[in-house]
Amino acid sequence: MNTKKIGFIGAGNMASSLINGLIASGQAPSQLWASDINQDTLHTLAENLKINICTDNNNLVNQVDVLVLAVKPQILRLVAESIADVVKGNNVLIVSIAAGISQSSLAEWLGNNCAIVRCMPNTPALVQTGATALHANSRVSDVQKNLAENIMRSVGISLWVDHESELDAVTAVSGSGPAYFFLLMEAMEKASLELGLDENTARLLIQQTALGAAKIALESDETSGQLRQKVTSVGGTTEQAIKTFEENDFSQLVSKALHAARDRSVEMSKELGAK
Repeated sequence: MNTKKIGFIGAGNMASSLINGLIASGQAPSQLWASDINQDTLHTLAENLKINICTDNNNLVNQVDVLVLAVKPQILRLVAESIADVVKGNNVLIVSIAAGISQSSLAEWLGNNCAIVRCMPNTPALVQTGATALHANSRVSDVQKNLAENIMRSVGISLWVDHESELDAVTAVSGSGPAYFFLLMEAMEKASLELGLDENTARLLIQQTALGAAKIALESDETSGQLRQKVTSVGGTTEQAIKTFEENDFSQLVSKALHAARDRSVEMSKELGAK
């Protein structure tokens, strides 16, 4: 991959994280390009990471083999249409990390002959522990699929889904997922204060417990349910807490929340897509 030139339109937090991850994985900074309307952001990247920067998106497209679209979904159409003519003249792979924008919309804005990979990363990618799902359209070659996967793998795990519609479910599960864990942690912190712990102690205990639970789950072949059962002793304190969760339909509440997130993802795709 380090022989391929990769460009980013949009140099915000996610793009910066990907650029850092690529360099850490061995990509030469001289093979990386970025453009952004914020000149300070660009100059900081150039100074700290020694990558190439430019203010002309069309010029950037002419320089690269892979183009990562890392702008807000609300402005992606404007950006895509402004580079469409240049994209048509180059065999460039388009990788979009813009939530809610379908491949068909991108193809309409950029030209229907484009090789497009749509990705759904999540915010832990900012600390190289992200989870990203990808889907490629029919014009993406196996070599290009590997390129896209390697880019996203530089900031965590990456996996492919068979149908683009699955990305709406991915959005509900991992895209929005970090906020669910933060909500639980926030609620536990409040309850900890009621139990008499001071704020700093409660926060540190909860953060480390969340980290430890995730690490056990990642390193185990057992299901989450099996792991929960192993740490739930009959008649013990954990059992009492779990019973309280279950008596208040915890699982059903989680299901409703994820369905609501998935449905909103579908709605956003329609709202932001090609018209």
